[in-house]
Formats: sequence, C-alpha cells, structure tokens
Amino acid sequence: MPAAIRSLPPTKKRKLQENSDRTQTIKKLEEELTAAVSNNASLNPLADLLELALNTKDAQGTLKGIYALYRIFVVIIASDKLGLTGDAAAKAVKAWLLERLNTFVEFLGGLLKDEEKILRTSALQILFSLQKHLSTSYTKTSPQSSEPQFHISHFRRIVSALLLCPPSTRGGRQSKDDGIIDTDILNQFYESWFSVHDDVRWFFLRESATILNKNERNLNAALNALSVLERLTTFPTESSELDTWWISELGAKPRNRRCWRKENLTQYEPVPSDNKKAASVRLHKMTLHQCLHSLSSHKAVFTRAWLTLLQRLSVPNDVERGKMVAMRVLNIMHRSVLPHLTRAVLVMDWVGRCVDFGGSIGLLALNALFVLMKEYNLDYPSFYTRLYAFLNRDVLHLKHRSRFFRLTDLFLSSTHLPATLLASFIKRLSRLSLTAPPAAIIMIIPFTYNILKRHPALMVMIHRINIDDLSNDPFLPDETNPVATNALNSSLWELVSNCNHYHASVATLCKIFSEAFTKPGYPMEDFLDHTYTTLFETEAKRKIKKEPPLAIDLGQNTNSSRYLGTRRKMVMNELWTFA
Repeated sequence: MPAAIRSLPPTKKRKLQENSDRTQTIKKLEEELTAAVSNNASLNPLADLLELALNTKDAQGTLKGIYALYRIFVVIIASDKLGLTGDAAAKAVKAWLLERLNTFVEFLGGLLKDEEKILRTSALQILFSLQKHLSTSYTKTSPQSSEPQFHISHFRRIVSALLLCPPSTRGGRQSKDDGIIDTDILNQFYESWFSVHDDVRWFFLRESATILNKNERNLNAALNALSVLERLTTFPTESSELDTWWISELGAKPRNRRCWRKENLTQYEPVPSDNKKAASVRLHKMTLHQCLHSLSSHKAVFTRAWLTLLQRLSVPNDVERGKMVAMRVLNIMHRSVLPHLTRAVLVMDWVGRCVDFGGSIGLLALNALFVLMKEYNLDYPSFYTRLYAFLNRDVLHLKHRSRFFRLTDLFLSSTHLPATLLASFIKRLSRLSLTAPPAAIIMIIPFTYNILKRHPALMVMIHRINIDDLSNDPFLPDETNPVATNALNSSLWELVSNCNHYHASVATLCKIFSEAFTKPGYPMEDFLDHTYTTLFETEAKRKIKKEPPLAIDLGQNTNSSRYLGTRRKMVMNELWTFA
C-alpha cells in the first residue's frame, strides 16, 4: 500500500516558516510606522504590531516584537507626539498613543516574571530606556521648561512591576505567579540603576513606600522591597556624592530658591532637623529638582521607605518566617539603616518587639537598641533587665553562644555601670557554669576576669570565703531585676569550684582567680570560638613532656601489697565458711 501523501510540511519546517513569516511581518510593520511618523500619517499599524508581540508564544518572536515596539515608541517620543502641547486632534492622538504605550509597558512588566531569562532582562532594559526618553521629552515640552522633569507615572509602573511581580502574559497565557522577584532581575536592577543613579534611588524609595501602603496585605511586595533595600551600601553621606544621574538633565544645578514658582513646588514631608539654620527651607517647599540635590531629602525618602517597610514585615500566622525576616533586617540595621535615618529612634518600637523573639534574633535586636542608646541618645531603662533575661541555661548550649558573649561584653564595657548590676551578671554566669560545657566555661572565665578588672568594687565576690554552697548563698536566682538579686553580697564560689574541673584546660584557666590580678585583661576573641572539637584537637596535639604512668607496679614488700593480701582474706572469710 503506498504511503500517505502529507498535505502539510513537517512540524519543524512549519514552525520555521511561521517564525520567518512573523519576522517579516514585524519588520514590515516597523518600516510602515517609521515612515508614518516621519510623514505625519496614520499610526494604526501600531495596534497590529502590539497585538502581534503580545500574542506570540515563541520567545524569539516576542523578543523581536518588543524591540520593534521599543524602537517605534522612541521615534514617536522624539517626534513630540506625546508632548504636553497641541490642539484637540493632537491630544486625541496622544491619548490613543498613551493607551498603546501603557499596554506595552504593562506587558513588559509581566515579562519580568517570564520563564525565559533573555525576555526578563531585555524587558527591564527597555523599561528604563523608555524612562530616559520619556523624561527628556517631558522636560522639553513642559510649561516649566526651566526645570528638568522625571516621568513619574512611567517609573511608578516600573516599581510596581518590581515589587508586585505580575505574571507574564506572553502568548495569552499566564506564568506561575509566586510574587517574588527573580534573582537575575534583582541583581540587574540593583547593579545597573539603584546603586548607581541618585535619581533612580530617590524615586524608587518614594514610590515603593506608596505602593506598600496601597498593598498592606501583600507580604511578597514587602519582601521584594527588603531584597532591594538590604543590598544598599552606596547611600550618600555628603551632598557632594550626589553626582550620578540616569536622567542627565537632572544633573544640572538647581535654580536659586528665590526663583521658585508656586506651581513648581512639590508637596513632600519635612525632615526634622536639629540644626535650625539648615532647616530654614523646609523640604515640602522644594521642587523635585531641588529635592534630588538635597541630602536631607534623600534621607527623608529613605526613612519613609524603611518605616513603611517595617510595618509590613510582620507574619502573624508564621512565626518562623517572621523570625527569618526579622533576622535579615537586624543583620543590617546598625550599619546600613540607622546611620541614614532622619531620626533613628523611630525604629525603636519595631526593634523592641524583636527582642521578644529571644535567641540570636533577640540578641541582634538588643544590639540595635544598644546602638540607639549609645549613638542616638535613646532612653531605654529596661535594656539591662531584658539582657539579663537572656542568661539562662540554653544560651550556653546553643550555636549563637559566641555571639552572645561578644555582644554582652560590648554592652557591659562601660565603667559607669553600677556594681550591683554587674554583680548580677557575673553571678548568674557563675551559677550557670556548674552545668555548662567546657567550651562555655572557657568563655565565662575571661569574661568574668575582665569585668572584675574594670570594676574593683566587685573583687569582694572572690575574696568572700564564708559562702561556699547554696545553703548560705544570699543570691536570688529567680529575681528578674538585676539590681535586686543581692548578688553583690554573694561570692563566685561556683566559678572557683571549676578549679577541680575534669577538663585540664578549664581547671588551669580557672586558677587565675587565685593569683594576683596583674594581667590587663583577656582578649575575648581568643576564647569565643572554642568547641568540643577545638578542645579535643588542642589536647591531642599537646606535646607531652613527661610520660604519664599507665599502671602501678605493686612490689612484694610494699604496704599496698600487704593491704591487698589482707583484703583478699577478708573477702574469702565473708564468702565461705570453713568447718
């Protein structure tokens, strides 16, 4: 039987033919539109090109379509067809073109979550390139032509796409929507724009706070904003550092304040300032151009963005996820957030709630509170009470033990702390050393030594010998207030008892309390990384100067041998009765 005659070419050839036809159609429409813009003719083919790009399922076809649309819109923008001037007919054409542009931008925003990496990165590049062209055109056609402009509505769509992560609608289908920004897009945005250009950073901080306020229940939007902000290490600290602009027109020096017009002013929140002279011109009376060149304005949008973000990071139904998010923020709080806030104490409430998590998260929160107290004059009377609550048996057995001692050594380093407070801390640690592993005791001993060295009033705790057990110890271990534990009237008998510890390193180190305090102090970093492994390796590699005895040679004429012989007879008499 003869083989069936195929009426269609093979599938692969058919796909190649379709792709070739689509490419020719895109090229033809682009040429027609370019000529139409030059001749001021009808731009209706733009709708056909847009529909073709949106409905193409093939990634390469979509890529060619969006770049063709990008080139057409650049030509349209350069021809001032989207300008602010013109008669009624021009305004009608402008409205139609803006509708097509908004559809295109919305499609590009969805491509940021596409499964094809080339489409994701290309879409972001096109969005920011359009931002530059639109802003430049807006500056030329604006009635206030003396002030450079930034196309805010377009940039707001970019920020919305980055934070809300809408699904890709390429080819009429929706991709999987997890609401989390992809790593490649995050890296590209941060490295190419956010960390480099001052205008992009300023507007992103401002618009992100607005978007987060409108999407209060969208946790993913808050996490995406955190992913961007936690990377920021290039925030300016001086006005002279504001010198890089994505929109080049914004780099021009702002006009004199006396030349401002009322219609040019931007309504923006003022920044509290301790310097009355510097605050003579309030930020809500500045133009956008002036705000971009003001360091106080950059700190204002930074503060508003972070305060808004912190309010959206709570995870009421998932405690573990909430801890992970809090950990990410607290790891950068003291070095990347607090120095750039207009008033650092504004984050006190959120940091205080993080202390309730306990563990390593609570320690990081206490560290942030300590920085606020030390450098920003925060009044937090219960700080040392909350720190004292961390001194329990668990803290000496967990993996964050070294972090705890490192931070606690910092918190208690002041020579102005009362002796009663410090006595409670070293007494509680002394009591915990009775059940602590050897590596933890090795941390406690130099820690206590340093505190005793800095505060001679506590030396009485190692010289008082009439208290040597629990029966006559006046210390109140269940008291939560470290000032009321009566620890100063007690002694460190628990710590001194470690002189008889089974581990040689612990017993040797503990003997420093029976010697003269001539050493200035111990560097804590030398003791914070000890574990069972390091202790074992130290003992295994120790050089043996004298061979230890492995057995006892009992001679015939020794007292021990006579004792053992007598003992054997006694045992025999107890076991057997001889007639």
